Amino acid sequence: MSDTIEDIARYMIEVGGRARAASRILARASSADKNAALAAIADDLDRNRIALTSANRKDLEAGAAKGLEPALLDRLELTPARIDGMIDGLRQIVALSDPIGSIFDMKYLPSGIQVGRMRVPLGVVGIIYESRPNVTADAAALCLKSGNATLLRGGSEAFHSNQAIAASIRKGLELAGLPGDAVQVIATTDRAAVGRMIAMPEFVDVIIPRGGKGLIERISAEARVPVIKHLDGICHVYIDDQADPKKAFDIALNAKTQRYGTCNTMETLLVAEGIAKETLPQLARAYRDKGVELRGCERSCALITECIPAVDADWESEYLAPILSIRIVANLDAAIDHINRYSSQHTDSIVTENYTRARRFLTEVDSSSVMVNASTRFADGFEYGLGAEIGISTDKFHARGPVGLEGLTSVKYIVLGDGHIRQ
Repeated sequence: MSDTIEDIARYMIEVGGRARAASRILARASSADKNAALAAIADDLDRNRIALTSANRKDLEAGAAKGLEPALLDRLELTPARIDGMIDGLRQIVALSDPIGSIFDMKYLPSGIQVGRMRVPLGVVGIIYESRPNVTADAAALCLKSGNATLLRGGSEAFHSNQAIAASIRKGLELAGLPGDAVQVIATTDRAAVGRMIAMPEFVDVIIPRGGKGLIERISAEARVPVIKHLDGICHVYIDDQADPKKAFDIALNAKTQRYGTCNTMETLLVAEGIAKETLPQLARAYRDKGVELRGCERSCALITECIPAVDADWESEYLAPILSIRIVANLDAAIDHINRYSSQHTDSIVTENYTRARRFLTEVDSSSVMVNASTRFADGFEYGLGAEIGISTDKFHARGPVGLEGLTSVKYIVLGDGHIRQ
């Protein structure tokens, strides 16, 4: 297709119309048909590993030539383990209960009618994302299982990878007798397509942006369609002065270094002053061995030779890189105050053996995931048993935290009567 503004507008209207038509078929599809499609997609991805890797190599080579940062190239790469993860995610979603059509909260009212609620699809979900091609499979699978048609607009840096995954998705849908248009990957990299997608409420019911802060801010500001989003992943781990030393060491190291370029990676470490002298030097050595740059408060710098003095902006930074901010705090109250001021309300964790303090942390920290004695890296739909996630929402409406199947549904009231009339 040509990339004039008029052509893109016409193309997006055609894509949107096909998605709306497909959504009506998916809304009445049986669980068996949706599961058959998911299984067929997984099998096709498994058979086409070489083609996936070859397409991904084109994207990696082009990204390196454009000077993409290492963190972005890491997100872009489809390693054998990540292909395994896509396939496993699809098969895990097959095993999950289908939420569509479930009826709950049924009750009789004094008038004699029964009132309850039923889970229904959202309709058409538009997903705009950067770098990670595995999002194509994860998003398609969750939307398919929850009865939603999907429009996927990946970043230009992952174009070949996304198209290769899309081919398997379409084949799996058609083998199961479902419309191939139920999942459409936008076939242009022109940014005008994004502008059209977020301004088509007649075709798209919700937009989910996944990517950098700039992308999400733009979508939130310009969309005429409801948006499920999070802007930052400024995640904290607080080591309490009643923490188990080994747990604290393992969690603080894993939360930062297991992967750097993810939204659930710890960006700030808080340490209670009563154990800082014993805890920080040991952790600093481990971070140094991993190549992590440390930026700390004045007291942290006094304990860690290689620590760079932190500035105010560090407490508000999502680094997505081997950089960590460290602050020594007086106690739990100070830790909670810091988190509620600087956290992006994504994921925050406390390491402590004190039950009362753990309960306070859970209650008073206002984030979409709050953890006790666990790495922030667990804040993930797959790790939460959702099969996969379509994103992590730090909003409070309509979904919060990792958005899996239930987060992609709405509810409607149903009323059962037997000739009842209102008096």
